[in-house]
Amino acid sequence: MTLDRRSVLGGVGIATGVMPILSACSDSLRGLPFADFGAKKTMLNISTPREHLEAILRMSASLEEEDCPWWFNGTVYGIIGEEQPVPLMNIEGMEIYHVSHLGENVYEMTGNTATFFRDVETNAFLYEYKNPFTGKVVDVPASVQGGGPGRGFTYEESGIRPTMFKDKMPDKPPHFEWHMAGEYVWAHSSREYPPGMTTPRAERQSTFARKEDFLNPAIKKLMSSFTSTFFSPWMDWLGMDDRPGHVIWHAGGAKLNSLDDLPQEYRERVERDHPDRLTGKPAAGTGGKKVE
Repeated sequence: MTLDRRSVLGGVGIATGVMPILSACSDSLRGLPFADFGAKKTMLNISTPREHLEAILRMSASLEEEDCPWWFNGTVYGIIGEEQPVPLMNIEGMEIYHVSHLGENVYEMTGNTATFFRDVETNAFLYEYKNPFTGKVVDVPASVQGGGPGRGFTYEESGIRPTMFKDKMPDKPPHFEWHMAGEYVWAHSSREYPPGMTTPRAERQSTFARKEDFLNPAIKKLMSSFTSTFFSPWMDWLGMDDRPGHVIWHAGGAKLNSLDDLPQEYRERVERDHPDRLTGKPAAGTGGKKVE
């Protein structure tokens, strides 16, 4: 898959799943309703671009320089005109992120993604697939992406942008939609895409954490969960050529303590087929910040 969920990272991201490298959106928190006075009092502290930045990094990865794996699953739907959406296949994948400190309040998030496709009925791994729209049998590749220094996302007070397109995108200080109810805090976000990418292309994601943990600044890595919906053109390998339509990916998942928490079947395959994707840590000597 060439340009799906996270290929602008070169491409960190779910292909598909989630993740949390999201662009800034919405208004400041000051006008948002909250569930109780305690929440309002606390959330008012998240009002500056820096505070938004640090909060979303804790949700997405960690304020420490460490690998942060996520596991996700979901379904890809085919859409043609006004017809009923067709569930094409299930997905299962891992995203692993690493935040490098580039300077005062400047970070780059890099990472790797390995997504495998599964049969929508049996959930068995797919290696071949009969396209229901064309009747042709096509090979099913894994969706594997990643990028080291310079191929991630730069997080700074002036905005969150793909590093390689940073100078081509305007400043947009981060302000996320933060909400709180019961025991949870969550952020709604939409991705910003650089100019020139094929359409349709849009993503909306919600990332959740426990309120008690979120409000504790000593916790640098929140054990978050997410759900995401992503709209994109047909994957190249489906062989749809110029047929009208697009796909919608829907996925949900959670941040893991370590790779040991990956489901056994998935871990065996990713370790066998894509062992180079098991870290988000940038390789030393490839540009950007040197990794010790």
